[in-house]
Amino acid sequence: MRRFSLWLRGKPLISDSILALLLLTLDVLTVGEARNKVAYLVLGVLLVVPIIFRRTYPRGAALVLVLISTSTTITHWAGDDSSVHPALLGLGVMLYTLVAYVGRREGLWYLGLLVFDSTLSFLLIGKPEGGDLAFTALYYALCWTFAEFVGARHAYDAEVAARLAVADYDKERRAHDAVAAERTRIARELHDVVAHAVSVIIVQADGARFALRDNPDLAEKAMTTIAGTGRDALRELRRTVELLRIEHAPEELPQHGTAGIAKVVRMMRDTGLDVSLELCGEIDTVTPEVSLGIHRIVQESLTNTLRHAGPDPRAEVRIERAENDVLLDIVDSGGAPSARAHGKCGESLPTRITAPASLIPGSGLGLVGMRERIAVLGGTLTVGRTGNGGWAVHATIPLYRAVPD
Repeated sequence: MRRFSLWLRGKPLISDSILALLLLTLDVLTVGEARNKVAYLVLGVLLVVPIIFRRTYPRGAALVLVLISTSTTITHWAGDDSSVHPALLGLGVMLYTLVAYVGRREGLWYLGLLVFDSTLSFLLIGKPEGGDLAFTALYYALCWTFAEFVGARHAYDAEVAARLAVADYDKERRAHDAVAAERTRIARELHDVVAHAVSVIIVQADGARFALRDNPDLAEKAMTTIAGTGRDALRELRRTVELLRIEHAPEELPQHGTAGIAKVVRMMRDTGLDVSLELCGEIDTVTPEVSLGIHRIVQESLTNTLRHAGPDPRAEVRIERAENDVLLDIVDSGGAPSARAHGKCGESLPTRITAPASLIPGSGLGLVGMRERIAVLGGTLTVGRTGNGGWAVHATIPLYRAVPD
């Protein structure tokens, strides 16, 4: 029975046709009281036809039903037939339909037409009895009240459905954003690992090729660096790929710290890059996320120096742990010889950035990855040319992320 009710709910013409048939049946049962039975049956059929379309075309059906009711009143007056059609109960049904499915304003207009029709009926056919008048008023009042209840229920159901739709959309959007963020993070990690390792390997391989005959020791050292770089890159690639294979696996971030930074600097020195490192404060106790961010920023900056700074490049790395954040300054000479700028802890290197990175050709995925990483950590990044034609990277990484209220 419940399944049949749900099936009827989606087919208003069928359910309204059943209601019209019930009203017509009541008319047929009272046809014996009419003098002109044929005219009585025709009017009965005409009265129930608008009921079939009460929810499909509510305004038009209501207007047609009132006009037919008024015509019935005039016909009774002209033919001196005082018999009443039970199908006129459809007037209350139509009032309920307008209030519940269209609105109170249309319901008030329709109620005014009903009052006019009832007044015309009383004037033409005769003064009604007190019981008939009370029944008519009570019937219309019950139809209006029931329509208010059903209309409120429909509004509540519509609001719940809208909220569920919004919740589903938000859920899908959050899932899509999470997947996109995860893909971006993994792509950023892969780029940092592969770009750094491949750059070092290419430089060392070229050096080994030229030094193979004249300086075998230097060539052997270069090959050792290549092998070590390849192993480190393979280990980090395996860790990153493992995140893709295990669903919902928590990421175990490596704690690079001072040893990791020193290893990167030593590896870059082995490739021929003149790097100076200055550490101010303890960075081995920062969170793994901040430690990885520091490591990747330094690694990517020195890799860019190795690839783009030209012959005899120099780079200066300063990492300072302040009270609430970590300050990073990586400055290179751009291939031009320059005196190193050493300062005290708390003093920034004289970067003198003259142009933002977005205005300098050649800003690629490395800079995009650094910006994304700094944004995730809640810090700031400034990248650009220095006054002597070099390249400067200044980053600020907060030690503790503020939790929103």
